[in-house]
Amino acid sequence: MRSEDIRTLLSGDVPDVAREMLGWWITTKVSGQSTGIVICEVEAYGGAEDPASHAYRGRTTRNDSMFREPGTLYVYRSYGVHWCANIVTGRAGEASAILLRGGTPDVGIDTMELRRGRADHLADGPGKLCAALGITGDDDGTSVIDGPVRLVAGVLQEGTTIDSGPRIGITTAIDRPWRFVAREPGML
Repeated sequence: MRSEDIRTLLSGDVPDVAREMLGWWITTKVSGQSTGIVICEVEAYGGAEDPASHAYRGRTTRNDSMFREPGTLYVYRSYGVHWCANIVTGRAGEASAILLRGGTPDVGIDTMELRRGRADHLADGPGKLCAALGITGDDDGTSVIDGPVRLVAGVLQEGTTIDSGPRIGITTAIDRPWRFVAREPGML
C-alpha cells in the first residue's frame, strides 16, 4: 500500500481505523536492529468528545502530537514507568489516536527477547510492545509513514474474528466498545 493510501486510511473515524489496523505491522530499526510485530490488539480514543482521551481537556505539551496530522506517533509514559505508543488518526487538530495494546512478534524476535529480558509475553501489553520494539519518548511526534517506527499494511488471515469491548485501565467512557482484538491462529 502506498504511503498516500495509508495516510488516507488513517484520516478516517478512529474506531473504524482501529479495526482496520488489526493484522498490520509495526516495524522499527533501532541501533541497527530491525524488529516488527503484527498488530492484534488496539484501543481507539476520540479526542475532545472522549473523556478517556488524553486530549479531552485540550492541547498540552504532553499530548501535542495527538493534534498533528494522521500517521503521527504519540508516545507517552504510563505511570512514569512504561512507554506507550499511539497512532494519530482523523483530521489534524482533532486529536484522535489508536493505542497499540498488543502484537505478535514477527521480525527480530531475538532482539525483542534481549530488550525484554525474557522469551515470552514480549508484546502483549502496550508497555511491553514499546519495550520489545525499542519505542521511546524520542519517537514521539515522528511519522509512522516515513519515520523510525513504521506502520506497514497487512491483512488478517481468513477466518479471523474481531472482538470488541471496553477499553482497559480507564474509569470514564467505559461504555464505549473501542478495544479491538483479532483472534486468529498465532495471535494473542
